Amino acid sequence: MAKSSEKSAEGHPPRTPVRRDNGRHQWEKDRARQPEEKRLATGSTEHDTGLEVDDLVFHASYREIEAPKEIGDAMGVAEGTPLVERTYRTRYSAEDAPFTLVTSYLIRSLVEANPALLDEKNEPWPGGTMSQLHTVGIEIDRIEEHVTARPPTSEEGAELGLPPGAAVLVIRKLAYDIEDRVVEMSELIMPGDRTELSFTTRLERW
Repeated sequence: MAKSSEKSAEGHPPRTPVRRDNGRHQWEKDRARQPEEKRLATGSTEHDTGLEVDDLVFHASYREIEAPKEIGDAMGVAEGTPLVERTYRTRYSAEDAPFTLVTSYLIRSLVEANPALLDEKNEPWPGGTMSQLHTVGIEIDRIEEHVTARPPTSEEGAELGLPPGAAVLVIRKLAYDIEDRVVEMSELIMPGDRTELSFTTRLERW
């Protein structure tokens, strides 16, 4: 199990650290076609924190929206295109703040063939988004992640339990399928005081 950070700002209890590396995407794709029993055993939060499934409290909510221009442009669809907006919060049961604030978008027309993908009651989905998309014949080819840092809004700071002066890391993640379409976009807002991003870039040999 991951240990909480030993040091924290005065008045703020230690929080479980999160280490997110880009190798997680291949790990998620490999799991997408595994038997449900194996997919149920662990998830991406456990992968990033070292915690166990039973240590976590999870919440998901879905709603259908029309794509705002910024999101439509990022996903390569017209403004107003029907989307499924999914909001996720996961926290360690011994803590009151989630690890990250996640908002994910799916293009409704690409996933509506499986009505289970439109219902939040089916969360947490064993194997996550890649497994969900696999049920409608979508294979992910690559993930693009764009990382920025900024001060949190007052709402973000309160929800994440951030100490004064802490920043948030914002990851905009675009999932492209093998037809070069953006099939999922998500925004992750991560607390800068307890999140580590790790990237390994393998280079072709001479």
